[in-house]
Amino acid sequence: CPRARAGKGTGAHGEMEDSSKEALMEEAPPRYTESPRLPCIPHELKSLLLMVALVLVALVVVNVTFLLLGLHLSESHAETVLRMSIQGLDGEGSPQKLAVSRRERSGTFAVRDGLNGSAAVVYDYSKLLVGYRSWRHRACYITRLDKDNFPGLDAVTETFQRRQGEDIGDKAVPLADRSILGTTINILCSAVPVFWA
Repeated sequence: CPRARAGKGTGAHGEMEDSSKEALMEEAPPRYTESPRLPCIPHELKSLLLMVALVLVALVVVNVTFLLLGLHLSESHAETVLRMSIQGLDGEGSPQKLAVSRRERSGTFAVRDGLNGSAAVVYDYSKLLVGYRSWRHRACYITRLDKDNFPGLDAVTETFQRRQGEDIGDKAVPLADRSILGTTINILCSAVPVFWA
């Protein structure tokens, strides 16, 4: 036995081993608590939970796909409407200049007014207004927009030019309260009177 051999050597080494064993035996062993165990989940319940998780992931993926598809369709629809309003329904016509302000939610078009004149049309989507100013005349015209049916640029220009050609006379009263106008239309019409068309 190895213990017997170790005890037979020089007396100090054997005594030291016995005393360290006795010191260890006198101390109580540390108490370890058992870690809490998860309850045993049956295999059927595990597979059911896994199936529910997979269905939820599939639903999220389908919803995100439909949202992205809807965003793409609405973007392409907006581009088509913008293209039709710039070039007309048949795609023919002179291309127009366009400036868009995201902060003001407005679009400004430069259009022709007669042979040698130019004008500006502003679609203000936040205030649902359209403004028109010809650089040949000293007046601005505005009209309300229907949020479900925006008129095209050609129709708006024709309406405003017809209104501009009519004799305003004493019947028309300029707009007194310009606070209903958006920033872009206010800047466009700052030095001239504003009339409803």
